[in-house]
Amino acid sequence: MKVIAFDADDTLWVNEPYFSEAEKHFCQMMEDFLPIHSTSQELFKTEMDNLDTYGYGVKGFMLSMIETATRISKGTIGLDGIERILAIGKELIHKPIEILPGVEEVLGALSQKYRLVVATKGDLLDQERKLAKSGLEKYFHHIEIMSNKKEHDYLKLIQHLDIQTNEFLMIGNSLKSDILPVLAIGGHGVHVPFHTTWAHEQVSHQIIHENFREVKEMFEILDFL
Repeated sequence: MKVIAFDADDTLWVNEPYFSEAEKHFCQMMEDFLPIHSTSQELFKTEMDNLDTYGYGVKGFMLSMIETATRISKGTIGLDGIERILAIGKELIHKPIEILPGVEEVLGALSQKYRLVVATKGDLLDQERKLAKSGLEKYFHHIEIMSNKKEHDYLKLIQHLDIQTNEFLMIGNSLKSDILPVLAIGGHGVHVPFHTTWAHEQVSHQIIHENFREVKEMFEILDFL
């Protein structure tokens, strides 16, 4: 193994619970038009429809909330409503960075033996801001903010790092984005589950692969690396 890549959101620091909280506030705001559960479904549908256009991150989420609110209110949401949605989004952007347990210990140890990189999806400015606020940037040789995490995206990253696929290990909380594409191209994957996973990232089937491991806590990685 030469390079170990880490996902950022919900692997290095807390992310999804903040999005869930923002979505809850949005759905409560729209209760005059639809029940909370129905608004949540409508928002998710909008996010999926917009994924290829906006990508991942807070800004796309904000635009999808505005579009959903406009649709389910039949255009009556008004300027005040849009301003409230923007406030929800801006609050989300400025959430504190809560580093997950064991992360700094693991990064400190592994950075002595391997090249470490961040490989994460999301808005460029937002992810750069979070990484800077986290204080973890010093551990990483390279930062890759990816528009998507599919097989060809990882192959481009591996080519840029000038290594072979079997010399690359990806550590992350999403089986769909962090693990399965890397295994498919001949790399290695370690899954560190997080208690909350976005519906779009969920995988229901069990993974059995010689290059795959799952740990319960981040610090367990030091037992075999």
